[in-house]
Amino acid sequence: MNERRPEGVSEYLEQLNAAVEADRKQPEKKPLPAVKSKPESEAAVKNTQVSTTDPESGFMHRDNKPQGFFYLDHRTVDGKHGIIMETHVTPGNVHDSQPYIGRLERQIQRFRPAPVATGVDAGYFTAAVCHLTQEMGVALVPGYRRPNKGKNACQKKHFTCDPERDVYICPAERLLTYGTTDRNGYRHYRSDAGECSACPLRDNCTKNSKMQKTLTRHVWEEAKEKANALRLTKWGKKIYARRKETVERSVADAKQHHGHRYARFRGLMKVQMQCLLAATAQNMKKMALQALFCLLLLAECSLIRRNKKRMMTLNAVMG
Repeated sequence: MNERRPEGVSEYLEQLNAAVEADRKQPEKKPLPAVKSKPESEAAVKNTQVSTTDPESGFMHRDNKPQGFFYLDHRTVDGKHGIIMETHVTPGNVHDSQPYIGRLERQIQRFRPAPVATGVDAGYFTAAVCHLTQEMGVALVPGYRRPNKGKNACQKKHFTCDPERDVYICPAERLLTYGTTDRNGYRHYRSDAGECSACPLRDNCTKNSKMQKTLTRHVWEEAKEKANALRLTKWGKKIYARRKETVERSVADAKQHHGHRYARFRGLMKVQMQCLLAATAQNMKKMALQALFCLLLLAECSLIRRNKKRMMTLNAVMG
């Protein structure tokens, strides 16, 4: 059924507001007006699909994924030994990137030494996650995200960004200059309508009735570019390759052997308990296998030493 619920607020709203205000001060733009606080009865709400049997779950609709009410398990797995460090459950309608920074901060506070790099899938590849991760001194290696194609033949990738002049250069060598920074953290670059009206590439570039092209660039876009460049390095590829051997394997094992395909209980807290129990069982198996491997290795080393001693004694007798 549909139910009116308050709209979700980004986990990084305070940091984003500070970055927007700092960015607007550089070209001497007026500060954005403060958001008026409203009573709970007048707060922004939206129609949300709610399960009648488990209202705490969330309706998930993603490309190439089944639609329905789900919970999501966000796992943090050690890249060296494959030990599950944490499991955090959210409703299925919460974006992957929202809880990420909070979970990473918890790992840094709990464990020493702090992580050097982290490999994540494309769902975590957002400007906020890239920027805040780099601020914590952790290298983020994201998965590849295919860019969304617009209606126009001239895509954003065909425009060249010139950070020194703070402009974009279009395929016709015309400039798109900075206009303003909106509340969502996007800087708007606009072309000159007079130049666009006479441009032979206009039909492939924009369908704007004002004959003006507008491009947006996030205030933290540079952090995304650094993360994407790191993904293409030899070291970045090595870091990301460990993901399929640790996180992906851990999730697959939980689905195959620990009932992770379905929530066995109703309610967020009970599903969290199910995930913690599954993670505990997986870690116990992992440690037991590691211990068994060490015992076998010690036994093999001991056998090699004995054989060496026997060969030495045999050589001495024959000599």
